[in-house]
Parts: sequence; C-alpha cells; structure tokens
Amino acid sequence: MITYVTLPFQIKELTHSFLAVGLMGAVELVPLIVFGLYGGVLADAVDRKKMVWATEFAALIMTLLLLGNSMLPNPNLVLIYIVAGTFAALNGLQRPSMDAILPRIVSHDDLPSASALMSLRGQFGVIVGPAVAGIVISSFGATYGYLIDVITFAIALIFLFKVRNIPPSDNAAPPSLASLVEGIRYAVSRKDLLGTYLVDLAAMFFAMPNALFPFWADQVGAPWALGFFYAAGTIGATFVTLTSGWIRSYPHHGRAITIAALGWGVAITLAGVTNSLPVILLFLVLAGASDMVSALFRAAIWNQSIPDELRGRMAGIELLSYSVGPLGGQARAGGMAAATSLRTSVVGGGMLCIAFVFSISSAMPSFRRYDVRSNKFAVEEAKIRQNRENN
Repeated sequence: MITYVTLPFQIKELTHSFLAVGLMGAVELVPLIVFGLYGGVLADAVDRKKMVWATEFAALIMTLLLLGNSMLPNPNLVLIYIVAGTFAALNGLQRPSMDAILPRIVSHDDLPSASALMSLRGQFGVIVGPAVAGIVISSFGATYGYLIDVITFAIALIFLFKVRNIPPSDNAAPPSLASLVEGIRYAVSRKDLLGTYLVDLAAMFFAMPNALFPFWADQVGAPWALGFFYAAGTIGATFVTLTSGWIRSYPHHGRAITIAALGWGVAITLAGVTNSLPVILLFLVLAGASDMVSALFRAAIWNQSIPDELRGRMAGIELLSYSVGPLGGQARAGGMAAATSLRTSVVGGGMLCIAFVFSISSAMPSFRRYDVRSNKFAVEEAKIRQNRENN
C-alpha cells in the first residue's frame, strides 16, 4: 500500500501534471484486464497458494527496481510507468487465486462473516499504509517509501511460505482459452451476477478521485494531509467491517449494493463542493463506508452462489470489476481535471456515478431483487457445500 501512494506522488513531483498522474491508470488498465482474466483461469487450474507466493515474490523484485530508480539523480519516468503496468499484471495474476481460497476453507453460511474479517485485515493495511506513506514520502522522499515496502514484501513472503497448499478441484479444467470463454459465458448468463460487476465498474470509473489526491491536498493548503486523503475512505470502510454482523441476516443483497453505490456517488459529489479539509475528509470517510457495504454484499453473492470449479475464473472477472473501474477512473479524473478543473472532475464524476448506477440497477431487475434465501444459484450451491461438509 505504501508503493500505491508513492507512485503517483513521485510522478506528481517529477511532472507536476494532472495528465501524467492520470496516465498511470491508463498504463495499468490493459495489463490488468489481460492478466486478470488469465489469472482467473490459472486460479481454477493450479495450486492457489503457490500462485499467490510467486506473484508476491515478483512484486518484491519490482519494488526493488523502483527503489533503485528513485535513488538516481534523475529518476526514469518511463521505468515508473513500466513497473506500474507490471504491478497491475501481477495483481491480475494474484488476486483471483487469493479470492478463490476463501470458499475452500470456510463453511457456506460463514462466508459473509469471513469476507468481513478478510476485509478488516485488508483495511487495516490500507489505513496504515497510506498514513505511513503520506508522512514518510512528504518528509523524506519516495526512496524511503519504496524501502519500507521492500521490507513488508519480504515479511509477507515468509508468512505465505507457511500456508498450506490449495490444489485445484478434482474436476478443474486445464488452463485454456476455452475455459476462459466458459467462465465469461457463465458470468453473462447470470444477470444477477453481471449486475454486481457493472454497478461497481460504473461507480469506480466515474467517481474514483484518488489520482487527484496529491493535487487536492495542495489545493486546500494541506500537502501534509495527503496520507489522510488516502486513508479517509478506509476508515469508513473499517467502521462498516467492524459493525458488519447485520450483513449476514440481511438477505436483499442486490438492493443493498444499489443503495451503497448511490451513497458512494453522493458522498464523492459532496466532497468536491467544499474547500474545508475536515469536511472533505468526512465525506471521503462516508464514501469509503458506502463502498465497503457494496463490497461485502458483492462478495457474499460471489462466494455463496458460484460453483468452486468456476470460482477462480469468476474471481478474475470480479477483479476487473473492482480494479478496472478505479484505474480507468484515474485516467478519467486526471483528464477531466486537466480539461476543466479539479472540482469539476470530482463533482461531475460523482453525479455521473449516481446516474449510471441508477440506470444499471433499473435495467437489471434480477440483480436488484437478488435475495440469498430464494436465488436458485445460491440455494443450489448451499446444498452442494452442505453435502461436501457432511462427507
């Protein structure tokens, strides 16, 4: 997470350009799409733990390259973009395997609670990482941000080495284009599932403001608060995670996702209309809370209604829904801010988010009305997993 903050900060320091920072999202977009889909295929065909370890090791090597580049008198901007694209590819390969592990080790009914605990673990890192990064890089420079992440990657590799292997299912298909097409057809055939992808994609593409944070902090006269801009949304998300016990007993998942995505758009819009740092951070906290509500219900649908032999490929598509949106959103935010202004980019993006989320939900009633108690896919998967647990 420290590198996640350090990369746009370093580009901003080298170029002082909205477009240059936004370009990082465009550079990451294609590798994430290609390798995210292939990573989903691999997650159904290879040992998931080994896949996570290998990609984590490659990420360590990439961070070492960034560390060395940052120590040069004139850091190479092209190398930064290349490494950013490589990070996106590694994320695309790793995340489907990581997401597909959970349904293999947790009972069907406990999946919503387990997803919340996994989110809490991730949110802790997302809070601490940006906060530490904001302080470190603004005080000492990008080099020290990369150095800290080198150490954290090394520690993560040690812990991952101790995790037991997670081999593929007995009826898993070998990695191939045909298996990828099979996964895409399954996703498209289920409108309730497709709605979860499209709503989040629209919300993140139109309203993700992160690429503007370095400029936003400067504009309100608080460059020292950059880490708080990055951490604010995660604070809201963590609060939702800590109080997420009600999610298990609320069956109307589609309705909850729609309301939460609309709340995200409203909060981002309101953050953009004020120049008060505390008020901006408050609305970013609320935006993060809304996004986490959406994320937890989306994860519940994915984990409780998708067969294990397709789980990796669906995780690859899920990765695109919640990662391509933010990356494309970086390019949109940077380009729109360069063409108009930072405020127009934030407020306009939030309003577009509201419009598109409402339109998608209205056009897909099976998604909007998804009820875990009666959805045929969720009911069937619950029976299969219950039989597996009893045998």
